[in-house]
Amino acid sequence: MAAVELLVRGGLLVDGTGAPARPADLAVAGGRVTVLAPGADAGAAGDTGGRPVPVVDATGRVVTPGFIDVHTHSDALAAVGGPGVDAGTGTQGARADGADTAWDALEELRLAPLLQGVTTEISGNCGSSLFPCLPERLPELAEHLRVTFGLGPVRPAEDFAAFAAAQRPELRRNHLASLVGHGTLRAGVMGFTDRPPRPEELAAMCELLDRALTQGAAGLSTGLIYPPGTYADTAEIVALARVAARHGKPYVTHLRDEMSQVEKALEEALEIAERSGAPLQVSHHKTAGRHAWGATLRTLPRLEQARADGLDVLLDVYPYTAGSTVLHAMLPPWASEGGIGALLERLRRPEVRERIRADIAGGVDGWENTVGNGGWDLIAVAAAPARRAAEGHRIADLAAAGGVDPVDYVCDLLLDSRGEVTIISHSMREDDVRRVLASPLSMIGSDGVPKPGRPHPRWAGSFARVLGHYGREEGLLSLESAVHKMTGLPAARFRLAGRGVVRDGAVADLVVLDPDAVRDAATFEQPLLAPEGVAAVVVAGQVAVRDGRATDARAGEVVRVR
Repeated sequence: MAAVELLVRGGLLVDGTGAPARPADLAVAGGRVTVLAPGADAGAAGDTGGRPVPVVDATGRVVTPGFIDVHTHSDALAAVGGPGVDAGTGTQGARADGADTAWDALEELRLAPLLQGVTTEISGNCGSSLFPCLPERLPELAEHLRVTFGLGPVRPAEDFAAFAAAQRPELRRNHLASLVGHGTLRAGVMGFTDRPPRPEELAAMCELLDRALTQGAAGLSTGLIYPPGTYADTAEIVALARVAARHGKPYVTHLRDEMSQVEKALEEALEIAERSGAPLQVSHHKTAGRHAWGATLRTLPRLEQARADGLDVLLDVYPYTAGSTVLHAMLPPWASEGGIGALLERLRRPEVRERIRADIAGGVDGWENTVGNGGWDLIAVAAAPARRAAEGHRIADLAAAGGVDPVDYVCDLLLDSRGEVTIISHSMREDDVRRVLASPLSMIGSDGVPKPGRPHPRWAGSFARVLGHYGREEGLLSLESAVHKMTGLPAARFRLAGRGVVRDGAVADLVVLDPDAVRDAATFEQPLLAPEGVAAVVVAGQVAVRDGRATDARAGEVVRVR
């Protein structure tokens, strides 16, 4: 019997099932949990060897399972960087005074989810993962991923096993699972060309996907607004989703349109799930842009009816009215055909810029057209390594200050930054966000894009914001319901065995928080401020956060979903 390593005493247990809170103590032995009656002797959970057992005092607080962030883009945070690595270029070289500001910036990004209680992240969303790829496509894919993840040079992997091996354990403070990104898969087989795959190419994609899922990847994701994913038709996705279905793993989709054509795009996702047999997860469900405001009044009932009719459909949501993505996604899809190098070469030509302006003004069939649905005044720069002074400012204001057209400003900014620019889009309405949060189908995902600069505050604040603002202050969710959306529901959806519910034998991933004080502090001006009210976080039985501050524990691992 494993020795008892830790006791969590005096708290109210919200166990992740949605059941009412109840008093309970917890004992941790061998990285696993035993639930004890309040005040029970530690010996009831295992051998103490007569030694004093460390205690986390949870008196007056709530104890929950570790939160599961089902939608992140943190794939590369523990695979790149190290002391002396420049966060913008990935090159070595600490400052002369010894202060390693780049390393500090990466560490701040890594800590942000942990400090709000996230013990497991699911990456590889929106069609972008760090694997899989045919060997001959690796250099081309590396350039695409450099722009996507914005952390300097990124080394893609041929399969999930190689991806897992590349994660540096000394940097893993929490756990990481990963989906297989369809955009990466497509680029890794056939590059960035806008055409259907040949039969042998589709077969190669299915084979790579099958291998990755066998090795432990958590499912298949698509980002159907992002090249090269946007070049795929429904039949291609159905063929791949059937592979996921054979493994019992979900099809996770950033819809082809979340704006004026969101209902049509949702029907495509439902069709893919019906034809393939794969469980459907609708990523960061929203109805954005003025032409789609209020459409959740129709999309949510449609999803609920589909589930009532037997389709296994769920969704995730972040608690903000602004989204975040790469700047070049604001351009029509044809501009990115051939990859990032081809895009940058096109942007130098005046006639290309004129065509971009015309397409934004008039639209392109099948393209979401974020700017056309909102405007450059709603788009702010989040990260731009070549123009740090632009970060935090709206594109319309930056262009006006420079006396240039916004499209010209955007093209020049992308050229200066080699394509590596992230933006924040203020495109949603509060009532739509509230409806999705309250839906019985929704779970919580930050959609965090952790890059240096001024990233969206959702990376550091989503879970605390749901608990504090929408739960306690607004009364939109009970504490038990909010915790279930962060723990038990996502663990069941993504087959994270032993996680998401506090019960005997569960992995000892735990959060101790003050339900009367928990709140997000991160803002668009200061996006990485740590939340308040999260007292302790335990990862695999080790105390990773104590009194709101990170410890030296590095107990995170890559989770293989079987």
